[in-house]
Parts: sequence; structure tokens; C-alpha cells
Amino acid sequence: MYGALDISTSGLIAQRVRLTVSSANIANAKTLVNSDGEYEPYRRRTVILAPADPDDSVASGVRIAAIEIAGGDLRPEYDPTSRHADAEGVVYYPNVNPVVEQMNSMEALRAYEANVAAAEATKSMMNVALQMLA
Repeated sequence: MYGALDISTSGLIAQRVRLTVSSANIANAKTLVNSDGEYEPYRRRTVILAPADPDDSVASGVRIAAIEIAGGDLRPEYDPTSRHADAEGVVYYPNVNPVVEQMNSMEALRAYEANVAAAEATKSMMNVALQMLA
């Protein structure tokens, strides 16, 4: 039964990372410069999940395979007064959609809650088994 707790724990970790990445995307939705102060609009990140042990014939947990920079074009906006504008007066903003990120955050939260419920059910089953042995 510890395997079930391990699986739930891996799910909790994975969903926490998903929530963290979505939060970072929202926080950087207007970030136009990198840490050196150079013009480099932030690019949205996504979490890639994979089975913890794909060769296991029984159910296994989940692992974070990668955190990737998502594809998609930067969002152009006309602002000739910006110091980051190109020759045509266009500034390119991060490819972050706050609505999509909010949806991803809610999905990660629901999956987190489901993993907590599974862990609680496993814990309850373990308690019953221990009471039967005592």
C-alpha cells in the first residue's frame, strides 16, 4: 500500500509544479526584458508529465519530464513610444494568455485535490488493516 501513497505523492508534486509554472507565466505576462536588462520578452512555459516508470506493468506515479518553453508567436502591440518598439512602432509582448493560465491553475488544483483524496483513502485503508491485525 505504500506504493499507492508514493503514487499520490508524485501526483501532488507534479500538480504543485504545474501550479507554480502557471503562476510564473501570469506573473511574467508583461515582462519584456531578461535579467540582464536586454529586450527579450518572456516566453510561456509548460510542464511535460510522464509516467514515473513506463516499464512497470503495474500502475506507477508521475514524473516531471520537462519544463519547456511553449511555442507560439509573441503578441504584437503598436506602441511607437516604447523604447522596445521596432522600426514600425511594434512591441512584442509575451505569449501568455491569463485566461488559459487561470484554467491551467484550476485544473492543477483539482488534480492536486484528487491526489490528496486518494492519499487519504489509502491512509484510511492502512488504518483498517492495522486494526484488524491488532
